[in-house]
Amino acid sequence: MTIDAYINPDFTRDQKLTFLAMAFGLIILSVFVILGGVKVSVGFIPKSERRAARYDNSHNRVQRFYEMIISATSVMSFSCAYVIINHIYNVLMNEVGSEEFLRFQGFVNVWENGKDFILLLLICLSCILNTILDKFFIPLKKLKKEEKACVRMLAMFYAIIILMYLNNIGDEDAYNPVMMYYLGLMIGRFVYFDASFVDFIAALKNMLKNIYLLIFALLTTGILCYIGFSREYLLERNYIIVGVFYTHLFMLVAVFVLHNSHILHLLVRKPRNYDELTGDEEDDDDEAYEEESYEEAYDEYDAGDTYDDYDEEYEEYDNYE
Repeated sequence: MTIDAYINPDFTRDQKLTFLAMAFGLIILSVFVILGGVKVSVGFIPKSERRAARYDNSHNRVQRFYEMIISATSVMSFSCAYVIINHIYNVLMNEVGSEEFLRFQGFVNVWENGKDFILLLLICLSCILNTILDKFFIPLKKLKKEEKACVRMLAMFYAIIILMYLNNIGDEDAYNPVMMYYLGLMIGRFVYFDASFVDFIAALKNMLKNIYLLIFALLTTGILCYIGFSREYLLERNYIIVGVFYTHLFMLVAVFVLHNSHILHLLVRKPRNYDELTGDEEDDDDEAYEEESYEEAYDEYDAGDTYDDYDEEYEEYDNYE
């Protein structure tokens, strides 16, 4: 099996650039819709706080959308890997007794006996890939850990929706195991052994609050996949999930360029009095005051005052004895 068996070798460079431009356009359109929603939402807060709130909310929500694309790509990458490995296994099983089967018999035995554990390992690797992308390639500094966790959970739900759709138009045996694993992880996120009803409601509220990210991601993926398959950039015979993952790579490149070019900072600029409105300036003053106090204390100690006082007390104690 070669890589040409899973991609379209006739997908030319010009077509790839066109497809990438479409990915840019759809992601930028989603960003503008998000910014428009933020502009409307901040209209209900006091005018003095409006610009700072718009700056914070705009960058936070756009980065949440970027995190959705990153997480979706990570999840789909190892879903795709599982389907490809399983497909190779099925091809080899159809050639039992042939020279090629004997050459890969070790792989066949490992896959038959441990494919569930391999799938679990692939899911763990997808989490590691997600962290690497967040940390080194597309650092999203405006997001808290809780927000990232919520978006990553939505990415699993996103994968389940796509796999459910692929089940209706493709081979159920290829997608069902992956879908069931992600469904189990989703349920585990909501219902765990020491979870209370309040925790369940809180997790559900966080997911519903970010549901628009799921909608934007599905629309972007759906439109790009429709264009890709209709123009034969992507081929159905190579497993549709491979084309879906290939689409996510283009979306990920678009997010990488948009985030690291800091275009959003030109669209939504930081207010001049941002530090005053958010209280950062007071925190800086407190830190400066603490540093100054430490320096004064050190100078005092260095001058020998504290040490001399201690010597005098110690001598008095000796005389007393």
